[in-house]
Amino acid sequence: MILILIYLLMPAAVIFLCEKYSFFGKIGPILMLYIIGAIIGNTGLLPDSAAGIQDIMTTLIIPLAIPMMLFSCNFKQWDIRKTLTTLITGVAAVVIVLIAGYYIFKPYIVPGSMIGTQFNNIAGLMAGVYTGGTPNMAAIKIMLNVPNETYLMVHSYDMLISFLYMMFLLSAGIPLFRKILRKYKPAVSDTETHMPVEQFDEHPYRDIFKKRNFLPLLLALALSLFIFAISAGISMLFGKGSQVVIIILGITTLGIAASFFDPVRKIKKSFDGGMYLVYIFSIVVASMADISKLDLAGGITVFVYIFAVIFCSLFLHILFAKIFRLDADTVVIASVALINSAPFVPMMAAAMKNKSIIISGLTIGLVGYAIGNYLGFIIANILKPVI
Repeated sequence: MILILIYLLMPAAVIFLCEKYSFFGKIGPILMLYIIGAIIGNTGLLPDSAAGIQDIMTTLIIPLAIPMMLFSCNFKQWDIRKTLTTLITGVAAVVIVLIAGYYIFKPYIVPGSMIGTQFNNIAGLMAGVYTGGTPNMAAIKIMLNVPNETYLMVHSYDMLISFLYMMFLLSAGIPLFRKILRKYKPAVSDTETHMPVEQFDEHPYRDIFKKRNFLPLLLALALSLFIFAISAGISMLFGKGSQVVIIILGITTLGIAASFFDPVRKIKKSFDGGMYLVYIFSIVVASMADISKLDLAGGITVFVYIFAVIFCSLFLHILFAKIFRLDADTVVIASVALINSAPFVPMMAAAMKNKSIIISGLTIGLVGYAIGNYLGFIIANILKPVI
């Protein structure tokens, strides 16, 4: 109960600090929650039962948050051509760096060792997770019969380096890439006064408990829960390997559909309520990155390989964006959708203070879920040593 209360209330405390003190405000609540979560997860404070609580919270929170954040979006701002170009260049960047890195790092792997015999499969796992997400990595493990030890090592390294990647984007990456690439411009100007992209509320939670805001917010939460239940029910018609994709696809589709109804779209605090759920998700996910479980000595080459794939694919994507004249916000949200998966899109959109970018990020993330298993399986077999 104490751990659950910490997860639920810590975002409120961080938001208060960010509003009260300019120093914390410059850091931002998301980055602060990542730091706090990492400290909680790596100081021995968590009980053995924490894993179950973390799994439940991460499973439930984002499917509730995404529809609430979509309710207030105006989807006329979605530029399909630009999103498709960003998706293709993002996936190409991951695949190019992944294959190049395989041949660069392979000579440093001890032949005949566990990592040596599984190195092509490790590349396949990475292809799945960096175009889709953890469900793809788990599915590819089964398809390729990857040993548990290898899978756990890759997944642990992935969590740690993905955390560093998010820290970089939230601290220096966003302003840096906005200086290098074009400025984001919506496809159509938003004329609704309650959710202009340029005018984020500096203090969105101060009056959230007032009757005029709180009751509609509860209705938005109830509608989001209903959408989640419908999507989960539909997913039961499919195999376990597809259920996560079906649920995310379902909540996204129904969330978009609901946004076309004026009473739903005009719930002003719906986005902020969903964002608070994302804050909770941030601290929970950060606390799951347990550095003590990593065998850095045994798999240092794999660690460096994963690090190179994540960061080099990002910078290659930036190069492609420069060539194809893509804007910074779309490229960053696409990279997050591919490297970290779709559930991290709302968090990054909030950090960029750009609501209208959410639909592009979610679309890219969902397509990544769809192609991740295929890419992972194909790459692992292409790189398989010929005996």
